Amino acid sequence: MAARRYRPGRTLVVFFLGVAIMYGLVALAGSWKPALGLDLQGGLRITLTATGDPTDENFEEARRIIDQRVNGSGVVEAEVTAQSGRYIVVEIPGSTENRRETEELVRRQAQLRFRLVACAEGASDPCATGGVPLGRAPLALDHKPGHEGDRKNNEPTDTASPTDTASPTETPTDEPTGEPEDEGDTGVRTAEDEIAWAASPDADSVALFNSLSCTEDGTTVKTNAQGEQVPAPQPDDPDQPLVACEIGDDGRVTKYLLSRSVIEGTELSDAGAGIPQGEVEWAVTLDIGNDKDKAHPKGSTGGEDDFETLSSQLAGTGRQFAIVLDGVVLSAPVMNDPIRDGRSQITGNFTEESATNLANSLKFGALPISFDKDVTTEDIGPSLAGDQLSAGLTAGGIGLALVMLYCLVYYRALGLAVVSSLFIAAGITYGMVLLLSESAGFTLTLPGIAGLIIAVGVVADSFVIYFERIRDEMREGKSMRVAVETGWARARVTRIAANTVSLLSALVLYIFATGAVKGFGFALGLSTLIDLAVLFWFTKPLVSWFAQFKAFNSGHRMSGLSPGSLGIDGPPHPPMTAGGKA
Repeated sequence: MAARRYRPGRTLVVFFLGVAIMYGLVALAGSWKPALGLDLQGGLRITLTATGDPTDENFEEARRIIDQRVNGSGVVEAEVTAQSGRYIVVEIPGSTENRRETEELVRRQAQLRFRLVACAEGASDPCATGGVPLGRAPLALDHKPGHEGDRKNNEPTDTASPTDTASPTETPTDEPTGEPEDEGDTGVRTAEDEIAWAASPDADSVALFNSLSCTEDGTTVKTNAQGEQVPAPQPDDPDQPLVACEIGDDGRVTKYLLSRSVIEGTELSDAGAGIPQGEVEWAVTLDIGNDKDKAHPKGSTGGEDDFETLSSQLAGTGRQFAIVLDGVVLSAPVMNDPIRDGRSQITGNFTEESATNLANSLKFGALPISFDKDVTTEDIGPSLAGDQLSAGLTAGGIGLALVMLYCLVYYRALGLAVVSSLFIAAGITYGMVLLLSESAGFTLTLPGIAGLIIAVGVVADSFVIYFERIRDEMREGKSMRVAVETGWARARVTRIAANTVSLLSALVLYIFATGAVKGFGFALGLSTLIDLAVLFWFTKPLVSWFAQFKAFNSGHRMSGLSPGSLGIDGPPHPPMTAGGKA
């Protein structure tokens, strides 16, 4: 059977179609300037002041957790530093539109607990002092099967309104003791006990619920003897009922009476954000695992089994299940299905930002120290002079021009492949930076620019190896068309090995480094991948296409493949006789 004919023109058309699609996505994003980092643009500085006398270990742990929160995507390059053993300074590049959410994301203590809703303000229940319906439905908590392909289409209730508070967190606090302090209660708390209590709360808890109100910022207050409202913060004690508030995305504040904690945040194995299969809206996924190695309270079988008990008895009843973070209700969904494997998802009118913030905080641990309520925020300017960016770009441009000039002088017409490839690589790199700025929050810093400039030499090195292989093959008497293919077979192995080393170096920097060094590693890895793509899908097909023209394959002195260029006395390949023999 005849070998399949290689068509370089078709490969080039498909390659340019891919580049066009990439720039089409950039046009849809609507931004033609990359996001710049702190050193080039400035941004927002948030200063947190620790309370008490935290240990050095706890202080460093808090700094690390906050760094994980703000650098959740790994490419934002926000800087989180500890100062004087008392202050944690967070510097986030660019303009931050919603400062309140950013501050909450940074300072959140992240004590996560799951409680049952006994009463909601304004509802027709035993706690209400009078009432009208809430006017909005809660979120829906649906079952999320373990396999993506088996996931159901779970629609939120018609007027679902998720919380716009950014992020809860998996909390490393101790498990609840299971030993209530109430007089006469010597048994172990179970999920069934809390379900029964939520259906008929005790009189003291109801009285407390009716004596408190919620302010616009979600704190509880009470009216004193003088008729003034004074703060009445409720301690988030897992062994006691809780009066807590929820701030909806429409600004409405709802007051709840909640049961004692039925599941602790330590039982949360994983959390994520995404668009479920078959749906169009964002959702937050929860995985409450039954870790056999964890020490659960006496009589408790772990979060997964408790979650199954709760969901089985509450599914379809319309009763709510509250997710509480630092004493504030993040959401109070109703149970749609029994959840027997611990996997569920919260659906509603989430945005990508609100869902991602919530999931990121759930995945990262609780802060081991607390901070003052007063948080200092300020705008900061770039840490480098304004001409540093232009100087870096100028240096990159000069280096690119020198490489192109050298290749044109040394390889002559064949150097056109080098110049074209470098321009294509530069265009793809810029397009990818724009896309990553919009989709992943990538910020371009001066070290990142240095990583991209280094790639100019890496890309040019690929061409030198390939072209020298072609010249070696032609010195052995092969025609240019044959030398292009046999030289490629040898050169590609060398380039793959060299680029693999560069990728490993970039990966090590990205994983183990922090801040600007992490950005340098990311830029180096990105440019290395682009080098491979350009070499395989542009440079090689372009040279194969050139080989079809007489100006190149005839050994003309301007082609870069003449006998003089190759260092041989005769023609680049033996002349062919009519019989096909030399």
